[in-house]
Amino acid sequence: MGTTQQRFMRRGITKIYFLPEITAETNVPTRQEITTGTELSGAISDIAGWSLGNSPIDTPDLGSTLTTSIPGEDKADASTLTFYEDKAGDAIETLLSKGEEGYVVILRKGDVPASKSMDIFPVRVASRAPAYSAGSDPAKFTVTFAVSDDPTLDAAVPATT
Repeated sequence: MGTTQQRFMRRGITKIYFLPEITAETNVPTRQEITTGTELSGAISDIAGWSLGNSPIDTPDLGSTLTTSIPGEDKADASTLTFYEDKAGDAIETLLSKGEEGYVVILRKGDVPASKSMDIFPVRVASRAPAYSAGSDPAKFTVTFAVSDDPTLDAAVPATT
């Protein structure tokens, strides 16, 4: 690593979209599909999950006191997006109603064509719950997603037209 790393803060850079469908068999959206999807970034107050974990399987044997392991099943972490509520509208609540299926697309380094920083998660909305508070907190609600198929990670962001 001879060059200086360009570090960045996700806020203001990372983009998150919800797409109702992706037509390609590769589960990678086209530029048109991203453009016609719904960008959620500006309404998101918090994000959690959106990663894969692995449950290794122990493989002890009589020849050693070391318990080795092999990769086991992959599992998506519980994945949520917390949104600010819109007092005048319910567009996000309607878009992400319980049972809705689609794709959460995360452009980790922003909308930078050819950057291999796009993650695509096939999802179903598992729940949507308001967060109630008697304090001076902004009104929010959390959407919990079930990752319904293998995500596509590190895909190239499609070129702009």
